[in-house]
Amino acid sequence: MKKVVQHSMLNNKGFTFIDVLVGTALTLIIFAGIFGAYQLGIKVVGQSKNKITATAIINQQLERIRNLPYDSVGVTGAFPEGVLEPVSTTSQNNLIYTVETRVDFVIDSADGISSPDDDCPNDYKKAEVKVFWSGRFPGEVEASTDISPKNLAQECAVSGGVLAVSAFDAQGLMIFSPLIEVRDPLSGVTLKTAFPESGKHYFSLATSTYKVIVSKTGYSQERTYGIDEITTPEKPHPIVLEDQMIEISFSIDRLSSLAVDTMSPWGQDFFSDSFLNADKASDLFNVTISGGEAKLSTTTEGYLASGSLASTPVLPSSLLNWDEFTFNDVSSPNSDLSYQIFYASGTDWLLIPDSELAGNSPGFNISPVDLSSLDSGTYSRLKLKASFSTNSTSTTPVLYQWQLSWITSLATAIPQAAFNLRGAKIIGLDSFEQPVYKYLQNHISNGQGHIDIIGLEWDSYTFSVEPDTGLDLTGTDPLPQPISLNPDTALPVNLYLDSENSLLLTIQNLETLEPVFSASTTLFKVGYSQTQYTDERGQTYFIPLAPASYNLNVSSAGYAATSTQIAVSGDTVRTVKLRQIE
Repeated sequence: MKKVVQHSMLNNKGFTFIDVLVGTALTLIIFAGIFGAYQLGIKVVGQSKNKITATAIINQQLERIRNLPYDSVGVTGAFPEGVLEPVSTTSQNNLIYTVETRVDFVIDSADGISSPDDDCPNDYKKAEVKVFWSGRFPGEVEASTDISPKNLAQECAVSGGVLAVSAFDAQGLMIFSPLIEVRDPLSGVTLKTAFPESGKHYFSLATSTYKVIVSKTGYSQERTYGIDEITTPEKPHPIVLEDQMIEISFSIDRLSSLAVDTMSPWGQDFFSDSFLNADKASDLFNVTISGGEAKLSTTTEGYLASGSLASTPVLPSSLLNWDEFTFNDVSSPNSDLSYQIFYASGTDWLLIPDSELAGNSPGFNISPVDLSSLDSGTYSRLKLKASFSTNSTSTTPVLYQWQLSWITSLATAIPQAAFNLRGAKIIGLDSFEQPVYKYLQNHISNGQGHIDIIGLEWDSYTFSVEPDTGLDLTGTDPLPQPISLNPDTALPVNLYLDSENSLLLTIQNLETLEPVFSASTTLFKVGYSQTQYTDERGQTYFIPLAPASYNLNVSSAGYAATSTQIAVSGDTVRTVKLRQIE
C-alpha cells in the first residue's frame, strides 16, 4: 500500500519597493507632525516663560517708580529730570533683558492748558517701561503708570513751558495719529515722541530751543529749521519759554508720484506696402499682386500691355508736413513703371499739379520723391498710383514695395534726457534772500525716455532744462506750468524737448518694411558716441547733436548688421532697412 503524502503550498507575499516607499512617507508625515507640535509646544512654553519673567521685571520697575518721591520720578538727562536710568539690563534665567524707561509730564486739558487757565500745566507724570529680549524666542512687554503730585506745590515745582504741535492735511483737517518728534537741534537726539489720535499733542519741555519733525507712513514730512541750515527759515525751531505755551502747526498729506516721459515735439510715420497681399491696394487694372510683387496680369498670350494700381487712401493723424515718397521696382528696356500722387478734393481724387509737385504729371521713376514742399492743409489726404507698361508679352515691370512718409506731432521718446524738477513750496531764504525750495532735484529719463518720480508731496511743480545741455523745453502735457499735483495721485506728464540739431532714426525690415523693435543703433564721430535701442515703431531719437557727419552702426538679432554715414543738420530724419537672415 502506497502512502500518499500531501504537500500544501503556502501563499507567502513579500513587500514591494512601492509599499516600502509609501509606508516610509506616511511614517515621515506622522513624525513630522508630532515633531512640529513638539517644537510649537517648546516655543509656546519658552515664550510664556520669557514673558512672565519680563512682566515681573516691569512690575518691579513700576513699583520702584511708585515709591520714589514725586521730584525724583524722571529720567537722567531728560525732562523731567530724575533718578531713573533710560536704559538698563538685567539677567534672568540665562537671558539678558533690556529695560527702557521713559517719563513724561501729562498736560490734562480738564483744568486748562496754559495761563491764565492753568498756572501749572504739568498736571502729573506718566512712566512707561518696556522690557525686550532676544535669543531663540524674542519678544517684548510694556506697561505704564501715572504718578500724581500730592499738592499744587509739587505740581508747580518744575519750571518749563508747553509746546503744542498740530498736524493738518492738505484740506486743513487734522491728521489721525501722526508721528511727532521733538529733537535736540544740535545733537539730533530724539527727546520726545507722540502719536496723538487727535492730531495734536502738548509737550511739556524745559526752557530751550527744539527741532520738531512731523511725519506719517505714506505721507510727506514737514519740520522746523535752524539758522545754521537756512539763513531765514519759514518755520524756525520753536523756543519754549518758562510758563508759556508755544503753538506750531504742520501740514502733511499722502505722497504722490509723477510718471514722466521725455519726448520730441514731433515724429515720423509711414504708409508702407510690400505687396504680400492686396490689402493696401485699390483700383487694380490689369495688375496682379502676389508674394511681394505687383506686376502686369497675364493671358494665354503672355503679359498684358498696360495696367495700373493705386494705394488705399493715406490719411495721416496729427500731420505736420509730408516727407517723401520712395519705391523699389525693376523694369527692362521693353517695360516701364511710373508713379503719380493724387489728393482728395471732396469726394474726388485729383492729380497734384506740377506747380505744386514738379514732375507729377508725366510721372516719377527715380526714388525718393521729396514731398516736403506740399501744403499739409490743402493736401491732407493722398493716394499713390503706379502705371505699368510693356512692349513684350514676356516681360513685365515689377513693383516690390512703396512707402510714403510724413512728419507728425505724435512724439518719439527721447532716452536719457536730463531735466530739473522744482516744487513751489519754500522752506526759507538764503543769505542772498533767494528762496530755498523744499523740492529741487535733477532727473534723467531711462533708455526708453521714462522715469517714475515717487515720494512727492502735494505741490505745484515746474520742469526746466539747463541751457548747457543743448535742449529746449518746448512744452508739457498737461499745460500750463506749474503743474498741480494733488495728494495720493499718480500723474502722467509728457515733456517735449527740442534742439537745433537732431536725428530721428527709423529701422525697418528690408522686405516687409515692418519696424524692427529693439535694434541697437550706435551713432558716433570724434568726441561723440551714443548707443540707443529702437522702440516698437522701430524708431529712436538722437538729441542734441552738433551739425556734422556721423557714422552709424545698426544691428539686431536675426538681421545682417549694417553701417552707413549720416549728415546731420537741423531736424534730420533717416530710414535704415535691415536684411533679414534666413
